Amino acid sequence: MKSFIKTYKHFFWTLLLLPLLFWFKYLEATNIPKFIIYSPLDDLIPFIPIFVIPYLLWFFYVAFGLIYTGLHSKKDFYRMLTFMGIAMAFSYTIYAIFPHGQNLRPVITGSDPFSLLIKHIYETDTSTNVCPSLHVINSIATHSALRHSEAFSKIKYGKLASGLMLVFICMSTVLIKQHSIIDVAAGLVTGLVLYMFIYVIPELKERKSYKKDFSPFM
Repeated sequence: MKSFIKTYKHFFWTLLLLPLLFWFKYLEATNIPKFIIYSPLDDLIPFIPIFVIPYLLWFFYVAFGLIYTGLHSKKDFYRMLTFMGIAMAFSYTIYAIFPHGQNLRPVITGSDPFSLLIKHIYETDTSTNVCPSLHVINSIATHSALRHSEAFSKIKYGKLASGLMLVFICMSTVLIKQHSIIDVAAGLVTGLVLYMFIYVIPELKERKSYKKDFSPFM
């Protein structure tokens, strides 16, 4: 047990996310919307209850990403954790400065399992603090970590499955009317900017440094 804890003690860094989660709970309980997030495109997007499945799978997807990278590569784990931490801090700051919400949720009349799940989500999760969508940003964080993982790249169709999960989760946010298309767009932009700073730029610097070190031999 001591050996296991010593080897994987980096998992304790996930505790740094707890203050951010408490901050989100505080915002959920206290924020009164002053702005409504809405686009005419939202009216063209249908309500499809079955997409509650990928929406809920998001929790397992993100957890899987952290656990998998944590077990196989500290570098990948720290990059994913940094990605998520910055994303959450940035998003919650936006929520605090610009209190907002959305009025897209339909009245749930169906009694099928998917509709009942959505009804439960509506009852337990407020329609405030939605832009940018953390479902989108943290899905990008997870896919980025898995995509850059050497261990995960050895799994046949692993990257494809992760990419599809990312797409379906993003789709689910608007198809069960939890988010406006604006929230998704803002999440994509935020996620791509963070991806550039956490993955692309450092890797370009590493390549440049490598070429510089070995230039006399090339």
